[in-house]
Amino acid sequence: MDDKKKRIGFVYAINGLREVFQSELNFRLHTLSTLLVVIAGILVKLSTIEWVAVCFAIGLVLMAEVMNTAIEAIIDYVKPERHPIAKKIKDIAAAAVLIASITALVIGLIIFLPKLW
Repeated sequence: MDDKKKRIGFVYAINGLREVFQSELNFRLHTLSTLLVVIAGILVKLSTIEWVAVCFAIGLVLMAEVMNTAIEAIIDYVKPERHPIAKKIKDIAAAAVLIASITALVIGLIIFLPKLW
C-alpha cells in the first residue's frame, strides 16, 4: 500500500473518531473516564505493567463503544423501523460494551485499590 492510501485510511479513521465523539454521549463519558484514570495513574505512579493493563482496558472499552456505535448505525440504516431482530442485535452489541466496561472496572480496582489503602 502506498503512502497516499495509508494517509487516506488514517484520515477516515480520524473522521470516524470525530464522528463517534460528537454523536455519542457514552463515548464522551468513556473519554472523560480515560482522562481521569490517566491523571490518577500519574498521581499514584503506576508501574509499567500497571500502565499496560490500564491502557489495554481503556482501549478495550473505547474500541467496544466504537464498534457498538458502528453496529447500531448499520442496523438503523438497513432497518430504520423497529424490529425485534434489530433490537436483539443492538442489545448484543451494547452487551459487549458492558462486558468491556466491567473488565476495565475490575482491572482498575485491582490496580488502584491497593494504592489507595
